[in-house]
Amino acid sequence: MANAPRKSAPVAQPTVIEGEVVESTVAPATESPLPATQEAMVEAQQTMRSALEKGVVETRAAYAKAKAAADETANAFESSFAAAKEGVIAINAKALEALRVNVEANFDFIKATFDVKSLADWAALQSEFARKQVEAVTGQTKDIGALAQKAMADAAAPIKDHFARAFKLPG
Repeated sequence: MANAPRKSAPVAQPTVIEGEVVESTVAPATESPLPATQEAMVEAQQTMRSALEKGVVETRAAYAKAKAAADETANAFESSFAAAKEGVIAINAKALEALRVNVEANFDFIKATFDVKSLADWAALQSEFARKQVEAVTGQTKDIGALAQKAMADAAAPIKDHFARAFKLPG
């Protein structure tokens, strides 16, 4: 019924002929422009209110979705940083172990040089020490490189998985 126009009550209209009131007639009921304007305004307000409410609902949904995505991304970065931390700890432990082994090898070499009786024995001892150190450092470098590669892969995996899920990329 909000769209039905309102009609005003009939109003008595006097008939005037040459300055004299002859009779009073009742004018037919007509639509008043004011109530129709008010109804249009009410309808416009309701439409606006509906649009605003729908916008608020959609904004809240978008906010919830963005917040969830941000939380997932933050969790992926936290996992990545934890994996990177573990990798750095493992690399540092391996490097310290390599340092300890190399220092012990140097001390053993120095001790062995005190027992050398000739220059030829010292040269043989030196070349053997150098060969062993090159092999040891090569092995240590490979081990540390493998640990670094594993640490990088472990650190990148949570972020890579998150973006693969977020953008629905093949795993």
